[in-house]
Amino acid sequence: MISSDIIRGYNDSIILSILIDGDSYGYEISKRIRTITEEKYVIKETTLYSAFSRLTKKGYIVSYPGEETFGKKRTYYKITPLGLEFYLEKEKEWLITKEVVDKFLGGNQNESH
Repeated sequence: MISSDIIRGYNDSIILSILIDGDSYGYEISKRIRTITEEKYVIKETTLYSAFSRLTKKGYIVSYPGEETFGKKRTYYKITPLGLEFYLEKEKEWLITKEVVDKFLGGNQNESH
């Protein structure tokens, strides 16, 4: 399992990437993250909901009420055009970040150090 400290800066982008595929709600987003990462990353509920709050304030997502389940109304989240723009920028930034970090932590290619 990956440390939440390492991935913290990417939570917003991870959530946005899931919302690009369609509107969703907290539990489903959390479940998709676990499934996609094969349980290597489990996002905490508090982390998820503080990310929703942050993304909403920045105008990257909007929320709306969904159907009632077990007496509770679900809140759905939808990515905005501004959120998509932010995500695409972060996607480019990640490619550069990955390239830089791989130069130091990429395994066998560092044998000359």
